[in-house]
Amino acid sequence: MFLWQYLTLLLPITVQLCKAQRCEEFSDLDISHAIIGTSLKSRLLLYTRDNDNGTCGTLLSHTDLSAHPQFNSSRPTTFIIHGYRPTGSPPAWLQKFEELLLARADLNVIVVDWNHGAANVNYFKTVENTYKAADNLTAFIEMMQRHGSSLSSIHMIGISLGAHISGFVGAKLNGSIGRITALDPAGPQFTGALPEDRLDPTDAQFVDVLHTDIDSLGFREPLGHIDFYANGGADQPGCPKTILSGGAYFKCDHQRSVLLYFDSVDGTCTSRTYPCASYKEFLDGDCLSCDLFGAAGCPVFGYDVTKWKDVLLSLGQTKTFFTTNAESPFCMTNYKVEVMIWNEDLRFGYITVKLHGNGKEAVANIDHKASEFKKYTETTLLAQFDKDIPSVKEVSLKFSTGNALKPKYKLRVLRIRLTHLEREERPLCRYDILLQQDKEVTFRPIPCEDSNF
Repeated sequence: MFLWQYLTLLLPITVQLCKAQRCEEFSDLDISHAIIGTSLKSRLLLYTRDNDNGTCGTLLSHTDLSAHPQFNSSRPTTFIIHGYRPTGSPPAWLQKFEELLLARADLNVIVVDWNHGAANVNYFKTVENTYKAADNLTAFIEMMQRHGSSLSSIHMIGISLGAHISGFVGAKLNGSIGRITALDPAGPQFTGALPEDRLDPTDAQFVDVLHTDIDSLGFREPLGHIDFYANGGADQPGCPKTILSGGAYFKCDHQRSVLLYFDSVDGTCTSRTYPCASYKEFLDGDCLSCDLFGAAGCPVFGYDVTKWKDVLLSLGQTKTFFTTNAESPFCMTNYKVEVMIWNEDLRFGYITVKLHGNGKEAVANIDHKASEFKKYTETTLLAQFDKDIPSVKEVSLKFSTGNALKPKYKLRVLRIRLTHLEREERPLCRYDILLQQDKEVTFRPIPCEDSNF
């Protein structure tokens, strides 16, 4: 009898412990839900360092925040808001995102699960649901305020449609949210819309935007205080170029925005970006000055761009460009390359530069267009290397014209100067080099004689 009484008392305690330890997961729907259509139902999943070190999600109440001791109103809060889910599956990148954020800072990370509402083959219906999702989220943040949270400490990270949801919430809260980060904001149904019907710079104290698919699923025009255009904002390296690749052809460029942001959060590498009117001018090397930003230099892409917040707010809307590798680590290393020749005749062609040091090699192909080389006139080029070589021991150069049918030319280089754009170090030079077309020449560089260092 005693044993039965003991088990009777133990059972409720065990049930409560099981409930307390249950990890809530993102809604996992399938294509049948998308075909039938889903009605909006927002779920808020909280992740903190205290809750199994960020690996276990807690389902938050929309009406009673005091029921969740894991939520600490004195911590900054970051919301992750996904976009359109045409098949209903959870985003593959979700867990890594919240884990990287918690590794960087002690936060309340809240995943906004509006999959019931985003899973619909009818994209137009999903767009309608973004307004309802924003209303729901706004009410929750107002409850956070009543429990002592500061709007200034809120960071909303919106992906695709989630970027515009962030904007709607920010507008409802009179732009008082601290920061909105928009990762390739959705273009369809938002392009050409008035500011009140899309994300815009007034929706938060600071709005930073990344564009990776402006010619398809993304938004082309600037939407924030700073807009980053990776690889010009359209075709991303390593993504399929034809429809024969299946679904990846449609989503790779769009989803690259999340992967690029990951590198900036975990510190894998840093991508320096350059303010410019167009991607072409950036590639031409016409936008390499960072004087506007003082000693800090040009802004870096991603999580840490807030270090440039004050300057960017004073400048208004700023467009910046950068290039990436095809896979992580995505960041490239930029050099300014200045070439002066003494050929009597004009030369047009392409330059390939290789840097060698400590058993490593970095390559930059300056081939987006044929560069013009003129006697005693300095030609400035932007060289983007796939990796950084901290101590350059040798440099290789190759000149080509891209036309195998014409006679072979020679490029008589009076001087070449290479200046690292991200590191304060003495430029490297070499004088009097003869480049025969399509033949690589390797030499040891020397510190430039006319350097200010």
